[in-house]
This record gives sequence, structure tokens and C-alpha cells, in this order.
Amino acid sequence: MSIKETAADCETVNVSMGDRVEKVATIELYRPDARNALNAQLRQELKQVLEEVPDSDLRALVLTGAKDSGAFVAGADVNELRERNALEQREASKRPRVYECVDDCPMPVIARINGHALGGGCELIQACDLRIAHEDAKIGQPEINLGIMPGGGGTQRLPRLVGEGHAMRLILTGKLIDAEEAADIGLVDEVYGDDDFDDRVYDLAAAIAEKSPVALEFAKKSVKAASRVDLETGIEYEAELFAQLFATGDKNEGIDAFFEDRDPEWPSG
Repeated sequence: MSIKETAADCETVNVSMGDRVEKVATIELYRPDARNALNAQLRQELKQVLEEVPDSDLRALVLTGAKDSGAFVAGADVNELRERNALEQREASKRPRVYECVDDCPMPVIARINGHALGGGCELIQACDLRIAHEDAKIGQPEINLGIMPGGGGTQRLPRLVGEGHAMRLILTGKLIDAEEAADIGLVDEVYGDDDFDDRVYDLAAAIAEKSPVALEFAKKSVKAASRVDLETGIEYEAELFAQLFATGDKNEGIDAFFEDRDPEWPSG
């Protein structure tokens, strides 16, 4: 099935293809009455949509919350958490979860943080590749207030983004920070108000979508490896991916287009 066909069967995920930028899909998490809280249905439907991405001609994704919900994702569904015991939670935590599906997506994923990104929502933006926040957004890991801790990768991805000290502060206090502070510590990349927010998100998506699909995929893999392996291993991995690109038609096309002063037409996409 295509992404659009899969999304058509979903109640909590909407997908628009190429509305703002060609070869860019916007995936909207849609539980507005629950501020897009990540219940089992939304998690499963998002995974189903993401599973169709590798077979598409897309070059970038924009992930966002439902319009007028006031949230990107306000967290996990607390009602579901209350009813689970340890065995049930271990089953629910089996990978790949939505966080790994976003992280492992072969193309860049931009988090369009249109409102609060709390708990699982904060972990979801951490799994994205780029994070653009609206100035009214609040961001944090408030799980400690419920007698639990982040369980969707927050204790691992957050320190890699902001450093151990800031991660400890956010996780151990459960306090929320505004978008400007999130940018200051490196949790989000850029912050904008109403006038510029969408223009910046989709300008960024457009700049990415012009590039070679295979080069985007390999570059993303290499950058992700930087925080997961030692330096020597990472440099060797980068060199191998770099060499593999020389077996693609995109390398020759990109260089030919450069010399001929024209836009490339990528064979891989």
C-alpha cells in the first residue's frame, strides 16, 4: 500500500503529500481532544504509515500535531499507563516503537513543534532529525511527577542532544521549559512566531528535498552514528558510506550538473 492509502485507513494520523513542497509529506498526529497523546492506536497507526515511507518517492517528512490542539504531543496516554503492570509494559516497550521508526526512517524527519511536546512527545522530537518550534511551545520530560521516568529513549537521546547536566535537570525535576530555552540548550534548532513558523519549516524541507535521496539517507546514517560509536569507528563508517555513494548514478549526475551549471536530476529518486 502507499502512504496515502495506509493513512486513509487511520483515525489518528493524517498525511498530506506535496501540498507545500514537492516530495515532502506532512504527517499530522490527530487526537485533538486528547492533545495528541500517544495512545496505542496512534502509535500503531504512525508506525504503519512510516513503514510505507521507504517505498515512496519522498525525500523528507514533516511530523506535527493536529492543528488547534495546542500540542505537538502532550505525552503518553496516562489512562493506558495506569492500567499496565510491569509485564504488560515490557510488552508495550518492545522495539521498534514509534521512536525507533522515526529515528530509523531513511529520509530526514523535521519535527514541526506546533505546541507542547511533553513526555513521549519530547522523546518523539528527539528521534527526529531537525526540530523547529513555535514560540508558544512548552517542552519537557514530566514523567517524574507521575512516579515514573522517561521510557521512550529520553534518558539516552536527551543527554546526547543537550548534555548530561541539562538532561538531568529536565528529567529529575520534571519542569517544562519554553521554546527559547529549548533552543538555547540545543533541544530544538530554531524558534519562530506565527508569521515565520511554517515558512521556515517548509523552506528547510524544500532545501532538503532538492538533494539526492541516497545521499540524504547515507548522510543521515553517518551523522546519527556520531553519538553512538567511538570516533575511530565513526570515521571508518563515514568513509565506507562515502565510498558506496561512488557506486551510484547520483554521484555522477551531481558532479555533471555542477560542471554544466544546471539542476541535477537524481537517478535514485
